[in-house]
Amino acid sequence: MPAYEELGEAERRLWEAFPRGEELDLRGAADTAVRAEVVAALLLGGGPATVRGRVGGLRLVGATVTGQLDLTGAAVELPVQVRDCTFEQRVLLRGATVRSTSFLKCQLPGLDGWLLRVDGNLFFEDSVIEGRLTLTRAHITGELRLSGVRLTASELLEPAGPEERPAPAWALWAGGLVMEGGCFARKGFRSRGGLRLVGATFGGGLFMEGAQIDNPGGEAFSGDDLTASTMILTEGFTARGVLKLPGATVRSRLSLDGARLHGDGTTALDATRLTAGDLHLTPAAVPEGTVDLSAAQVAVLHDNVPARSADTRLDGLVYTSLQGATGLDDRLAWLGRTPGYTPQPYEQLAAWYRRIGHDDDARRVLLAKQRRRRRTLGPLGRVWGRLLDATVGYGYRPWQAAVWLAALIAAGTAAFSHGSPTAVQAGQGAPFNPLIYTMDLLIPIGGFGQRTAWYWTGLHQWLGYALIAAGWLLTTATLAGVTRSLNRS
Repeated sequence: MPAYEELGEAERRLWEAFPRGEELDLRGAADTAVRAEVVAALLLGGGPATVRGRVGGLRLVGATVTGQLDLTGAAVELPVQVRDCTFEQRVLLRGATVRSTSFLKCQLPGLDGWLLRVDGNLFFEDSVIEGRLTLTRAHITGELRLSGVRLTASELLEPAGPEERPAPAWALWAGGLVMEGGCFARKGFRSRGGLRLVGATFGGGLFMEGAQIDNPGGEAFSGDDLTASTMILTEGFTARGVLKLPGATVRSRLSLDGARLHGDGTTALDATRLTAGDLHLTPAAVPEGTVDLSAAQVAVLHDNVPARSADTRLDGLVYTSLQGATGLDDRLAWLGRTPGYTPQPYEQLAAWYRRIGHDDDARRVLLAKQRRRRRTLGPLGRVWGRLLDATVGYGYRPWQAAVWLAALIAAGTAAFSHGSPTAVQAGQGAPFNPLIYTMDLLIPIGGFGQRTAWYWTGLHQWLGYALIAAGWLLTTATLAGVTRSLNRS
């Protein structure tokens, strides 16, 4: 620590203001330079004692902090608030324990807060941080405010070759961060480089309304196994790069209302194994890439037309309720766009319709499932599937069998009403009746005695054979379809 006589004018003024906790505003002053070692000495008790009856602390405005502020492993007992200050080198807070600390409207070439503990709030509002902000495994008992902050990953500050792009580019490195309060990165927050929040905990929620994250071709937001009370990515929230939330848990609401997801060329949102209360998947435009909700569990799923128009993976998605201004046709089109055939999304949608009392809609969904499955079968399977579909709708439309039966009876009755059949034994049996004769041909088991008492030749004979075959096919298809429906296969 320099002697008092060696301090510059700005440093002497800070030395005198610190014990009283008074704000020192150096904007417009001739000397604004304050050495980092002087700041560290004051914060670590190497300066004058605090004035009795006053709370000391660092409250500095408009300074240029030269050198590197290194508080690695330190315990700072007084609050720190710097505003409109420029730091020449990255701030080191690795393993430090501090009180409420604010860097407001400051210029910082990065900050290393690995294992930092903040007993209070940590504010960076409206600051420009050109270098990585590291909060890995940090613990903040209050709030973290990043609203208005401009972040730039260190990798993006270094020149690259004409076809070279550093990867990965992380502007915020905060895996394992524990927030007891909320994290606010609202309107004005911009990041060139991704946000890495793997395993982070946000007890008071994560709020990023209107935020923009730029990491094209990479991960814009990496939140694997993240835990939050609520997560709000709305009001024009924009991610150029993948939004990753695999295994994340959001106890209340996860909202993407009005968000724009540009993806990395293949994936826009990875929410596999996500657990959420309300999921508002209502983006402003169709996500540019796959939306993967495989094995996610959601209490209430809110969606809109852009979300349903996306390339969506739904296998294993479980929800209790669906909300959105849409009809069954839109829902079926949504499922129809999923790649490959997986039965679970259809079963899940049908279960929801049954739960709300729309049994007819549930049957339509299950019928669509069978039609989708048919595309995966071989030639014979597809032929048999089409027969089941046409006759009884795979068992979900048994009334179709009655329509076919009525049509065949009408056709047979009309045909057998013209011409004269021959009795098998002359003078015996009931008189010929074209209606009863046709029904006798169509019913495979039992009979009314007409088929055994009369016979035809020529075209009528071939018509009789056709009706017998149609009766067997119709009966077999009906039994197979009803059995399939009962088994819900």
